[in-house]
Amino acid sequence: MKEGHSHTKADYIGILGSVLCIIHCMLMPALAFGSIASHHAHTGLRSLDYVFIVINGLAVYYATRSHKSLPLGILLWGALTLFSTSLIFEGRHQVFSWLGYAGSALLIVGHFINLYICQIAPRLKMKVS
Repeated sequence: MKEGHSHTKADYIGILGSVLCIIHCMLMPALAFGSIASHHAHTGLRSLDYVFIVINGLAVYYATRSHKSLPLGILLWGALTLFSTSLIFEGRHQVFSWLGYAGSALLIVGHFINLYICQIAPRLKMKVS
């Protein structure tokens, strides 16, 4: 039997991308406040947000492209939409920063659920049978 599923890497990349985004979002204000950061340097750090959107977008696409669980697909795509929208609009209001954390956390949870459904649950079922 084949170990894992074809999009295991996408789940791990999605989890890693979301965790790194959370770390980045928590550290960026501290770095900007603690240094004499120019507007140009802040813009460079801000552009990482778009890298995280692309990484997570690709991870969600590859994790869900052949998945049969509609609720999981809705969770991952909804979380990606919340995550992306929040990062794009986070400069407009503080609520978008908090929604970004929520979207990132939901992406992490969704990818862990996908790993469970596609890797752990089938192994448990084989041991019981």
